[in-house]
Amino acid sequence: MKTTFFKTILINFFFFASSLYAQTQQDVLNYAKQFEANKSEYIGKPFSYLLSKLIVQTQPKKVWFLPNPNNKNIVLTSTFSLNKKEDNIGNAVRLDITWQEPIPFVNVDYYYKKNKTFFTEEEKNFYGTKIIKDIEVY
Repeated sequence: MKTTFFKTILINFFFFASSLYAQTQQDVLNYAKQFEANKSEYIGKPFSYLLSKLIVQTQPKKVWFLPNPNNKNIVLTSTFSLNKKEDNIGNAVRLDITWQEPIPFVNVDYYYKKNKTFFTEEEKNFYGTKIIKDIEVY
């Protein structure tokens, strides 16, 4: 009897935790979509401006880059994870920033490898000066 009761509590806990996680994901996505909807406020401005508008909970946790199929020596778009450090590119709320000027691949790859995709103060300083061309959230 105790085992059944314990299993029921455990199942309910995991159901609650997973629904809470899904709700949090949706909340972050809804919040981030505001930046996409108001992209005209951020286009042509440094990434640091957009970062200054993000609440603490949604500051980037990780950063990835999209390979440029036409020129492997430059990066045109970077992807920032906005929810949890544990998330990977497949399950993160993602903020794609297309840059006004291409970024040399060697620079992006340096930080990517050094910090293992985590968005650190170094990345904040590096990307902060880059100018935003477009924003997409998904």
